[in-house]
Amino acid sequence: MATAVQKITLSSSRDIPFNKLVLSQANVRRVKAGISIEELAEDIARRTLLQSLSVRAVADAEGQETGMFEVPAGGRRFRALELLVKQKRMAKTQPVPCVVREGGLGEEDSLAENVQRVALHPLDQFRAFQTLREKGLSEEEIAARFFVNPTVVKQRLKLAAVSDKLLDVYAEDGMTLEQLMAFTVTNDHARQEQVWESLAHAFNKEPYYIRRQLTEGAVRAADKRARFVGVDTYEAAGGVVLRDLFQHDDGGWLQDPALLDRLVIEKLQAEAETLRAEGWKWIAVAPDFPYGHTAGLRRLSGEAVDLTDEERASHDALKAEYDRLEEEYAQADELPDEVDQRLGEIETALATFEARAVVYDPTEIARAGVFVSIDADGDLRIERGYVRPEDEAPAEPVEGSDGDAPAADHPNGAIQRTVITVGSGDSSEPEPEGDEDDGPRPFSERLITELTAHRTLALRDALANDPNTAFVAVLYTLCLGAFYRMSSATCLEISAKSTTFNAQAPGLADCASANAIEARHQQWAKQLPKAEDDLWDALVAFDSDSQAALFAHCASLSVNAVDDPWSRGPRRLAHADTLARAVNLDMAAAGWSPTVDNYLGRVPKARILEAVREAKGEQSAQLIDHLKKADMAKEAERLLGGTGWLPEPLRTPDVQAAEADGDGEAGATTLPAFLAEGDDDGAGDPTASDPEEPQPHAVAAE
Repeated sequence: MATAVQKITLSSSRDIPFNKLVLSQANVRRVKAGISIEELAEDIARRTLLQSLSVRAVADAEGQETGMFEVPAGGRRFRALELLVKQKRMAKTQPVPCVVREGGLGEEDSLAENVQRVALHPLDQFRAFQTLREKGLSEEEIAARFFVNPTVVKQRLKLAAVSDKLLDVYAEDGMTLEQLMAFTVTNDHARQEQVWESLAHAFNKEPYYIRRQLTEGAVRAADKRARFVGVDTYEAAGGVVLRDLFQHDDGGWLQDPALLDRLVIEKLQAEAETLRAEGWKWIAVAPDFPYGHTAGLRRLSGEAVDLTDEERASHDALKAEYDRLEEEYAQADELPDEVDQRLGEIETALATFEARAVVYDPTEIARAGVFVSIDADGDLRIERGYVRPEDEAPAEPVEGSDGDAPAADHPNGAIQRTVITVGSGDSSEPEPEGDEDDGPRPFSERLITELTAHRTLALRDALANDPNTAFVAVLYTLCLGAFYRMSSATCLEISAKSTTFNAQAPGLADCASANAIEARHQQWAKQLPKAEDDLWDALVAFDSDSQAALFAHCASLSVNAVDDPWSRGPRRLAHADTLARAVNLDMAAAGWSPTVDNYLGRVPKARILEAVREAKGEQSAQLIDHLKKADMAKEAERLLGGTGWLPEPLRTPDVQAAEADGDGEAGATTLPAFLAEGDDDGAGDPTASDPEEPQPHAVAAE
């Protein structure tokens, strides 16, 4: 005999006046979560109550119903209705739809209602938002009605850019919401599906990796070319920008690099056209020039345009205000925001005065040129006034030379014509005396050579006993080479070569070190006289600290630590290591980090894995060891970012233990006494030293 199926009887429902309802202590919700009571009240006021309250009759001590009902499930809705009553937006006798429960426990009702409720799937939310959008509601209106940020609505609506095939995969829990959102960076459904299929058997399916695959070949909006042209201009020309609403994307990715490059060149050429009217002989245009592109070229000095009286008064007022604020807050641990902002504004204004226009000699302009490019920040870079060697003016013969060899500077300052005499070649033969009636004859070349040989030895000896002057003499010679092209105005046979970089590493011209060197060089150039004849007096007038700083700058320009196959020198490279230890060189701190372009894409997979293993450990290396070379390099760039890892050629070798007779660390350097003290009391003279102290030449020998 078949067992009869028991029929289910649902709880009855009825409308109960709100003033007959009370909140039950059986409600299990204690922690506030989700939208606020105020927001829920606004939602009820807009569209009324969408879900009934679950209530139970309140009985007295004898078990008789009192006419009151408690609410164990629906407490937040009850509080929202209560708020509306307090705001007099709803009558306290307003009937409220209720489901009247009998039997069981109130706590069970509350728990079941919350546990068995399933949150709306994001895909359903997206489709609902999309339907509302199609029916005329704006994104802001949808956000206001559901008490969410408009960005959330935009993000959900952005899912419309994803292929229906991938939406179905997500609906069946085949991918996470974060993975789905990563596909929104492009509207190309075919490309989306292609990338997803390629990841089907891949280990790495992280959202960032999906974005990278979808934007491969695109140019980031943070690229200096994009910043120079402007994303709006690029889009106006028909360019497409991929954007990510779900993560900070620095403005997105420009999908048409060819169009971007064309716009860059067009804008640079337009800027160059405005310079043509200045009369330059040539103008070179390129987004980038290789590092050292001005090597071997003479740069025109020019004259800065004088400030007007009004501009000078404004400059002085700003400088006075800056000095006053700095002095006032010199002891403060932290500057107030408004003071810090004001100091920044003053610095910008003063920099504008310093960067005022420079006027050049029209004759020099006619043989010089300009480089027009983009700097690292995406701003226009104009480098005016460079003269190529072949454009230099030909040397003019000295008046009265009759076309003979150019006259030479005589030691006493007078210009002497060279007189060629015919002799036997015997060095002991006396010079012919000549006829006194004809007046004194010019010195012979031989006699001048012999006399000045004696003078040279005496000058060497005197200079050796005057370290301060010797230092300035070397500094003078270095400055001639660094700041005055093709100058020979020095008697010191010292030259500082500055190597050019035949192999231009990626980003070399825009790296932090290159920018710092160029800024320092230009700063010194402003402080040195325009005419090399005035250089010596200017250097002597500098204080010892300024002389030492300028000396260090000039010396630094001669450093060559490049290890190339045609000029390897083990002793030279060993000295470069010693120098690196002395200055505590850290290439990571100097701004270098491994990227696909500068290292990872140019070494074998074994090297890539070795780098990740050293920096992040074996587990991180195993995460990428199955990838193809290109993908492995990209992942390694992300993993190595910020770790400070360096390949062997960029590492500074460990400092060796100091010799037993040395007190300092190996590689330590100290300033000479005449630089450290800055006096003339003989501190740098070996003959003035304590006989018990080691002599300078002995230290050098060690």
